[in-house]
Amino acid sequence: MTAPTPSTSASHGYISDKHRYLARLKRIEGQARGIHRMVEEDTYCIDILTQISAITSALNNVALGLLDDHLKHCVVGAAQDGGAEAEEKIKEASDAIARLVRK
Repeated sequence: MTAPTPSTSASHGYISDKHRYLARLKRIEGQARGIHRMVEEDTYCIDILTQISAITSALNNVALGLLDDHLKHCVVGAAQDGGAEAEEKIKEASDAIARLVRK
């Protein structure tokens, strides 16, 4: 499955919080490196699983924030314009939600 190609002229809903998302992703990256180091150092399994739970929660929070931004910006804008783009944006959001809740 390929991701839709974004328009180069459109701005994304997260653009006003881009610095915040990048900072959160940088912290998550550091957490992932920490987990790698824990495995290398033969850290106790439960301690590693605790860190994996933390990083999973952090990623979910980023995903939910991006989804919220997408709904407020991209979906609302397309719905106001109407037409096929509105249906496409609603389907994209529904598909993204389905991917997030799939276990």
